[in-house]
Amino acid sequence: MPLPVVAIVGRPNVGKSSLLNALARQRVSIVDPTPGVTRDRVSIVCEEDDCYFELVDTGGYGIDDTDDLTKQVEEQIAHAVAKAALVLFVTDVRAGLTSLDRQVATMLRRAPVDIQLVVNKCDTREVEPGAADFLRLGFGDPICVSAAHRRGREDLFDCIRAHLGDTGDEPPAPLMKVAVVGKRNAGKSTFINALAGEGRVIVSEVPGTTRDAVDVTFEKDDRTFVAIDTAGVRKRSKVADSIEFYSLARAAASIRRADVVVLMIDAAVPVGQVDKRLARFIADEFKPCILAINKWDLARGRAGVEDYREYMDKILPELNYAPLSFVTASEGRNVAGTIDLASNLFKQSQTRIGTGRLNQAVADALSERGPRYQRGKKHPKVYYATQVGSAPPTLLLFVNDPRLLTTNFRRFLLNRLRELLPFAEVPIRLLLRPRRAAG
Repeated sequence: MPLPVVAIVGRPNVGKSSLLNALARQRVSIVDPTPGVTRDRVSIVCEEDDCYFELVDTGGYGIDDTDDLTKQVEEQIAHAVAKAALVLFVTDVRAGLTSLDRQVATMLRRAPVDIQLVVNKCDTREVEPGAADFLRLGFGDPICVSAAHRRGREDLFDCIRAHLGDTGDEPPAPLMKVAVVGKRNAGKSTFINALAGEGRVIVSEVPGTTRDAVDVTFEKDDRTFVAIDTAGVRKRSKVADSIEFYSLARAAASIRRADVVVLMIDAAVPVGQVDKRLARFIADEFKPCILAINKWDLARGRAGVEDYREYMDKILPELNYAPLSFVTASEGRNVAGTIDLASNLFKQSQTRIGTGRLNQAVADALSERGPRYQRGKKHPKVYYATQVGSAPPTLLLFVNDPRLLTTNFRRFLLNRLRELLPFAEVPIRLLLRPRRAAG
């Protein structure tokens, strides 16, 4: 059964994102004094005393969005309210009751859902009497909180538990987390919505629409996965403000916590510096990666599949092992197939092999090409190898002196082991350790 949803709703700048972070005990939503930072539904699973629920942050209701996305933001709020078992209607004691608070109240009265009024920014008891002003909204006694100082947090959780009752057992962890990254307007949010089967995140021609990293849970073949939609990346020199900076930081964090990364490439334009920077970061993090060539319907007349593979290997050599998936996200073409491919990469990255098989592969590679002797130095020797980790597959190679194995030889060995072992499409971490020869 899906978890009950608790939605946080209110006008801009009342502290909704701060409240989600306080309840979740971690920084999930971007918090910034600029109105309208949150646009999509940002959610996280919360637990308190065996009560499990999905907590959803929403954009500010009634904001005049600078990118003309007001309608889309309010549609996301409506989706969250429609799915909610409880709405936390957040207001600001410092600002007092405003006309926009009244508009939010009018919208919520039409929704067949329980409403709990929350008055935020009650940093001290001295300001709490101001909360009485909000009784005029007609939602009963408010709960006074300070999201910034986590004051009133327990009272709010008591209220949530009273509304939700027994939520059942802890939900199973997702089998796989897939981060979808790429430059702005590459089609990441469209891809996510195709997976979710609904308008889960805002899609717009406006660059930079997505700001937070948005986790979207979906099911495929009776298995649960999480797809992470991330902010579009652009050149460092063009990062305009703190909102965009934190968006980029969230995208990097999403890559780190993902099991598989889908690097969305816009087939309609040449691969650029942002794509190259993301590819380098993914490779440095040793993350399995799919190069999702989106908008393929616009490019396939100019290049064939093999031509594009050759182009990718040349332009993104650090990901030459990563498989390509040709998609048209706007029409849902090959979106499910990309997730099947991600599952295969996830399985590869989790694979462990026996020491005997590994050392036979090393011996086969060395029989083709041994490490080159460098004049004036010792002869390089490779003794044996063992697998010491997975996700990524981590191989420990015992040698007489790691400094004697050149970068070119290590690259050759990795590529050859990828061919000989069940790690054909995932990165391998190779560790070298010195060991004295026997005798």
